[in-house]
Amino acid sequence: MKRYHVGKVWRRESPTVAQGRYREFCQCDFDIAGQFDPMIPDAECLKIISEILSGLRLENFLIKVNDRRIIDGMFAVCGVPESKFRAICSSVDKLDKMSWTDVRHEMVAKRGLTPEVADRIGDYVQCRGGASLVEQMFQDPRLSQNQQALEGLRDLKLLFEYLTLFGIAEKVSFDLSLARGLDYYTGVIYEAVLPKTPAQAQGESLNVGSVAAGGRYDGLVAMFDPKGHKVPCVGLSIGVERIFYIVEQRMKTVGESVRVTETQVFVATPQKNFLRERLKLIAELWDAGIKAEMQYKNNPKLLSQLHYCEHTGIPLVVIIGEQELKDGIVKLRSVASREEVHVKRKDIVIEIQKRLSES
Repeated sequence: MKRYHVGKVWRRESPTVAQGRYREFCQCDFDIAGQFDPMIPDAECLKIISEILSGLRLENFLIKVNDRRIIDGMFAVCGVPESKFRAICSSVDKLDKMSWTDVRHEMVAKRGLTPEVADRIGDYVQCRGGASLVEQMFQDPRLSQNQQALEGLRDLKLLFEYLTLFGIAEKVSFDLSLARGLDYYTGVIYEAVLPKTPAQAQGESLNVGSVAAGGRYDGLVAMFDPKGHKVPCVGLSIGVERIFYIVEQRMKTVGESVRVTETQVFVATPQKNFLRERLKLIAELWDAGIKAEMQYKNNPKLLSQLHYCEHTGIPLVVIIGEQELKDGIVKLRSVASREEVHVKRKDIVIEIQKRLSES
């Protein structure tokens, strides 16, 4: 079994944003391909989602799961013509944004279902629960007669057993309204959401949709393989921008400032013609693993450099000028307090690392 992780890539340049800023990019797509026993890689994908969201302190998340075979079986036993499966699936997929009344109206008025068929679908898609709901569906007089639905239910039963062993079953809900409208899904599907708290429901909306989603797509690789080789696959994607938005909004709610850069140190100078000294100094910081930047100008004004640090939340500034160079020192400035201390040039890396470890 192969484990995947969110990897960080740091760049020291940005062609479209403020010069010299680090940009952080997260590699947030996960796929497990190959022939494995049922639901083991699928359960791991849900465990990965749980680890990532918990690590970001988004503990109130809920992972909704369903299976495309259960959905198709449900449509069949409810009386939906097979030619309308995908269209009705698209309607069901809107239940996270629309009420059942509105979705039912769409099914009848726009998709051509009879009211009786739509009502049968409504009996199912308003059901949600845990492993007990899976057992309940096994006993359902209509669904239990559909072989395709039974295959999906068997896999979900096994999935919940593995999720219990992983310790995340309480974070997962079997939700028959989850449809994931993409046609290439063939089995289990899932979507992580952040339910609103009562306070959020009364205040500004933080409903930005799902923050992670994925599922099993056993037939997709064969569509692109000239020989049509079938490779079972399961995967997920993390909604990075949506998560960043939620985290920023929550920080603002509790009065925390939102840093727009991960830069730890800015290298500045009050002098003209000090580019080479700044380049030597910033190279030392980079080599020590310190996230540092400077203005890409020969003769930047000191005031503009300090204002930039205050605006972006960079905590430390190293200042080097003629007198500092002559004395073998640099100034280390705290942006928050504006306090400046002299540090020996040879000790600046150690001093910065000490400051950063204490912050």
